[in-house]
Amino acid sequence: MKLNNLSQEIPIAASSIVFANVDKKDEAKKIVIEEAGFPFKLNFMENPKIEIKDKTLFEHYAREQWYGSPAIEGSYLFDQKILPDYGFKIISAIPNDSIIGDNTEIILLNEEKRENENIKKIESNLTINDVIGQEKAKNKCKIIKKYLENPEQFGEWGPNNILFYGNPGTGKTMLVKALSNDLDIPFHLIKATNLIGDHVGDGARQIHDLFENARESTHAIIFIDEIDAIALHRQYQSLRGDVSEIVNALLSEMDGISENEGIITIAATNNPEQLDFAVRSRFEDEFEFTLPTEAERTEIFKKYISTLPLKVELTPKKLSKMTDKFSGRDIKEKVLKSSLHIAIADGKEKITSKEINASINNHLKKSETPKNMFV
Repeated sequence: MKLNNLSQEIPIAASSIVFANVDKKDEAKKIVIEEAGFPFKLNFMENPKIEIKDKTLFEHYAREQWYGSPAIEGSYLFDQKILPDYGFKIISAIPNDSIIGDNTEIILLNEEKRENENIKKIESNLTINDVIGQEKAKNKCKIIKKYLENPEQFGEWGPNNILFYGNPGTGKTMLVKALSNDLDIPFHLIKATNLIGDHVGDGARQIHDLFENARESTHAIIFIDEIDAIALHRQYQSLRGDVSEIVNALLSEMDGISENEGIITIAATNNPEQLDFAVRSRFEDEFEFTLPTEAERTEIFKKYISTLPLKVELTPKKLSKMTDKFSGRDIKEKVLKSSLHIAIADGKEKITSKEINASINNHLKKSETPKNMFV
């Protein structure tokens, strides 16, 4: 439809037209809409604030009046009942240029943000070579890469579910991001701690949505961080509301009840012993992420020092000897970043042993008696 006095065509869904039955092959699986408001403004009118109280009832209401309307990203739908002529813009349609039918899931954007705020599609510039150490896990990532590049070579024996475990800050998330970037495929991240919803069924639905979104791509990586928060041993599940439902949803998805070809699920935990056995048994491989050795810490310091805006007085080898049992994240955040900020605050042109010692001691205060490290 072309509007007068406009130089471009604006697609508008014909929500007031009566259509014949929608063919399932043309039906939209899901559309996401956002409020666009009224197309005009009168002095006595104010835009209402839309709040969905019952998602199921809203979908029935929306489908009934928009049944048969085109689902085209960027087009508009208008409410013809409670708020006549109030507009909604279609932000996402799966598939695009389809038709709203009886089974179309319709989500108002503010609800979508609330429900899926913890499900993220993340892009990264990391490569596997940026991860220092953790050679066994890196080798598994190479297998995953070969599988996704040539699945015919593996047949039905391709990798599916993998568990990373170990100390915080040792590179679990970093390695998954690097793998996703090396393969140039979608990376879907969710923190399991945020799956415990306000209502029974919220977390289970998010699990199913997570895998459904991944299946829309030919290949994808699903990364579930802090999985022990939901996949607790059975003796603890009764303490955590709808955790048992979330566990059952996760088990059904990991078992591949729906077609999961090309989807790799990687989960991470600091506490593998707390995992429910049924969940843990679904992982074909487990890889422990250990704290870096002295040689690995030296390489980590070299890598990060090369990007600092100030020179560092101490050598990477000396710094490595001072940071026994520090993780890669500790080295970057607790030692180098902290030292850099202290030096900048003091107006210094380089990072000296004074700033390094202060940062190391400040970190150690959290777990042990501070040490004086003279260099």
